[in-house]
Amino acid sequence: MGGMQSAAILLAAGLGTRMRSRLPKALHPLAGRPMLNHLIAACEGVFDRIVVVVGPDMPALERAAAPHPTVVQAERLGTGHAALQAAPLLEGFEGDVAVLYADNPLISAETLRRLRAARREAGLALLAMRPADPAKYGRVVQDTAGDVTRIVEFADANEQERAIGLCNAGVLCAPAVDLFRWLRGVRNDNKAGEYYLPDIVPLAVQDGRRVRAVEAPEAELRGINSRMELADAEAEVQARLRRAAMASGATLTLPESVVFSFDTVLGQDVVVEPHVVFAPGVKVEDGATIRAFCHLEGCTVRARAVVGPYARLRPGTDIGPAAHVGNFVELKNTSLGAGAKANHLTYLGDSDIGAKTNIGAGTITCNYDGFAKFRTTIGEGVFVGSDSVLVAPVKLGDGSFVAAGSVITQDVGADAMAFGRARQSEKPGLAAAFRAMRQNSKDKG
Repeated sequence: MGGMQSAAILLAAGLGTRMRSRLPKALHPLAGRPMLNHLIAACEGVFDRIVVVVGPDMPALERAAAPHPTVVQAERLGTGHAALQAAPLLEGFEGDVAVLYADNPLISAETLRRLRAARREAGLALLAMRPADPAKYGRVVQDTAGDVTRIVEFADANEQERAIGLCNAGVLCAPAVDLFRWLRGVRNDNKAGEYYLPDIVPLAVQDGRRVRAVEAPEAELRGINSRMELADAEAEVQARLRRAAMASGATLTLPESVVFSFDTVLGQDVVVEPHVVFAPGVKVEDGATIRAFCHLEGCTVRARAVVGPYARLRPGTDIGPAAHVGNFVELKNTSLGAGAKANHLTYLGDSDIGAKTNIGAGTITCNYDGFAKFRTTIGEGVFVGSDSVLVAPVKLGDGSFVAAGSVITQDVGADAMAFGRARQSEKPGLAAAFRAMRQNSKDKG
């Protein structure tokens, strides 16, 4: 962009009444990340400065915007008024300023670059789209040269103007000095008594400035004002993430059933079976397999490991190379060493498990005593028999063996065998006598 400085004003003060939520609209998530942060991520690759306009009493929104500065729109008097609130934070700024909306979170960095490039050729550039259903969008009126002459709101448009397919997306870019001068000239003589951002277009035309429209896909420019529109946007984001994962070398056997987060990382030759959910913070290395109906969050799966089906990996978990996590196994804040196995019906929490250790079915690490959490450390080549309970803090040495059904409360040395269960005893005939007694009691009512 020729070294010219640029800034973006993100309007995020809306309450989102149609969302029917106490959560500010801009904080509603897409692929595990608030809408506002999707837009910030796109802008960070294009603009040098970002200012976020929030409403009063929105501390969570201000935290989400950090480290970018925020300014409060104390009175919600329209989008033009909201954009003008950022003027003090950009005082003396001589570059271009774009104004965007936090409820348009799907705009790509490439589209924003095209917007900036168009501004270099005109006094004002705006984004426009050709939606399948124009509904009540404002229409972009152009002259024979393709320059924008005005934007006509649907309610004010005549039949010929309503037939125009090019619709205003609301995003625009202009030199800072012009933008704020035009914003101060916007009037509020409308039914709502508000100052509307698109009203700077006729002011730019009156100044003899060329106004250009940059077309982008509706999928990028759609606004999100309701739960249904949020669901539509989620579907679009998921489709993008699935395509990106497959383009990078992952296999999704039933792509439409896999749910990604914005930061999911899959290596080459990863196989993801149907109905897998990747919550935020997941990395899966090359050649790993995630079998059907697994839920992963805040974890790492190393190369060639196999997870699932029906497994849950919670935050802080690290599955080592070629390790196996089987069906109905849950791990939390646990490292499972290279080649280790936990194949059935097991909970491992706050644990460190060595390479090639085998954890039997039904094993539980008791990591919480009601007041504090403690770690379980299991060495390499350990065998833990089925239905064992390991009460933390406890350590099992390399090569140790825990007999099935044991409750282990003390450390076990290397290569030792531990039994932590009551001695079996047999009472001949007692079962038959017990049944007879119970049947007699039942017969007597």
